[in-house]
Amino acid sequence: METISTDVAIIGAGGAGLRAAIALAETDPKLRIALISKVYPMRSHTCSAEGGAAGVIKPDDSFDLHFDDTAGGGDWLSDQDCVEYFIHEAPKELLQLEHWGCPWNREADGSVAVRPFGGMKKKRTWFAADKSGFHILHTLFQTSLQFPSITRYDEFFGLDLLIDEGRCQGVTAMEMRSGELRQFHAKAVIIAGGGGGRMFPFSTNGAIKTGDGMAMAYRAGAPLKDMEFVQYHPTGLPNTGSLLTEACRGEGGILVNKNGRRYLQDYGMGPETPVGKPQLKTMELGPRDRVSQAYWHELQKGNTVSTQWGECVLLDMRHLGEKYIDERLPLVRELCASYLQVDIVKDPVPIRPVVHYMMGGISTNTKAATPIPGLFAAGECACVSLNGANRLGSNSLVELLVFGRRAALSAIEHIQGLPAANTKALNARAVETQKRIDGLYARTNGTESMSGVRKEMMDTMEKNAGIYRTEEGLQEGVKIIHDLRQRYDKVILTDKSKVFNTDLFQMLELGSMLDCAEAVTVGALARKESRGAHQRLDYAERDDNKFLRHTMAYFKGLEPPRIDYLDVVITKSPPGVRDYSGDHK
Repeated sequence: METISTDVAIIGAGGAGLRAAIALAETDPKLRIALISKVYPMRSHTCSAEGGAAGVIKPDDSFDLHFDDTAGGGDWLSDQDCVEYFIHEAPKELLQLEHWGCPWNREADGSVAVRPFGGMKKKRTWFAADKSGFHILHTLFQTSLQFPSITRYDEFFGLDLLIDEGRCQGVTAMEMRSGELRQFHAKAVIIAGGGGGRMFPFSTNGAIKTGDGMAMAYRAGAPLKDMEFVQYHPTGLPNTGSLLTEACRGEGGILVNKNGRRYLQDYGMGPETPVGKPQLKTMELGPRDRVSQAYWHELQKGNTVSTQWGECVLLDMRHLGEKYIDERLPLVRELCASYLQVDIVKDPVPIRPVVHYMMGGISTNTKAATPIPGLFAAGECACVSLNGANRLGSNSLVELLVFGRRAALSAIEHIQGLPAANTKALNARAVETQKRIDGLYARTNGTESMSGVRKEMMDTMEKNAGIYRTEEGLQEGVKIIHDLRQRYDKVILTDKSKVFNTDLFQMLELGSMLDCAEAVTVGALARKESRGAHQRLDYAERDDNKFLRHTMAYFKGLEPPRIDYLDVVITKSPPGVRDYSGDHK
């Protein structure tokens, strides 16, 4: 097995991974940086983000307001020292992107334009039409190309971390083109591999978001934090799950039920206000968890619209006018026309909630460091914890930047004065990975199909760990996912080839999703309260006495994870009532 020696290995080349690589190269040009990604960087899921990125820039806004929106929006599960660091760093990162060439929309006076976003009481979301993630990723990628110290390993599938003497000293990865394994010996490793939303059947997430980085750290001994908090985005296309950005509502789109009623006023997000542009009352700009939950209640009341794709509500943007839509929401118009044959200029579009984002992930502190020395994480795969129980839209794109850079700076601090690696020990760890892969190829008498196990996992997560949960449903979900993890060992590869063996990669991804799914269901069963995106019909109230704590899941092999808890960091905002009945000024 070939060994590649580097100073820092980064797993994932989306927004967080590229930002980390740039920060490493800028800070110390002598560092050797390995950027490892299972897809070409511009195929990373950051590219699909539409709405924008939040940062205080306007004179009527303030850091205190951004702090309050984020801490309250996270239902007080956010670590407030993390929130404080984030809000102050966010504008710096967005201005840095501006200097690198990101084409933010402008106001008439030439200043950066901002739009309203859900759960934020001020307009603070920077945007580039409705292709913000696309432009951010392009900007980061083209900037990274100027640094010769960054060596890219595109289409390399990360497998296992190399842990020796209690610290992370590298990673094994497979070159997808040849099927050959490589071991990367590194003084520090940064995981920026994205979330795992594909464990659910109906998701805005691309096919690559299978929790590989989360599972890799989890198996190596790093706890997964707050995995039960899975965000549904309220406006997904009902046939494909494709996202219609929150900017649709930020620019003035409204949600109505089959009776034409703006029903959000019935769920603490009113009162109804005149339709106009942009929409500056709460209503449709409530936080994602509350807006998605309102859909569920409308469904129970029989107020949804029956379509060929199931029950929906309607997103109406007709009053914005064609010129405004083509200026601010061109991709949304294109998506609706392509996938639903609906022209949003002329007709409302049917939508329904869809799994979008995981608030939980690899446990890190505000320096992006995990409990394993030498291992850092940033982006959706990490739980720092900025987002708490519910992420506000447009915080995540900036989180990639702020904590991607922070992970790089922490990695540089870590590698100073480190002793030489025990190459023999790392080689032995890499051989264990090779044996694991060889074992997958060697299976001949399996009784399970990969597609069957994957479908059962997805159906179980949707049924038992969806928008609303119950004790009985979660107990069933825990049992089924646990059984599926046992049955996974009986899945066989039908393709025994080496070159671009997608059968093998999908099998590895399924293993990662099953590990993460068990952490989600076990954590949700243990959390007997309702908070943010975790809603229990049998425990309808938030319980700050028992559960103002982070859930910490520790890997136990084929056994269910061990669950422990960590206190939330409260600095200046004690838990209060989340009130979205007033104005967004």
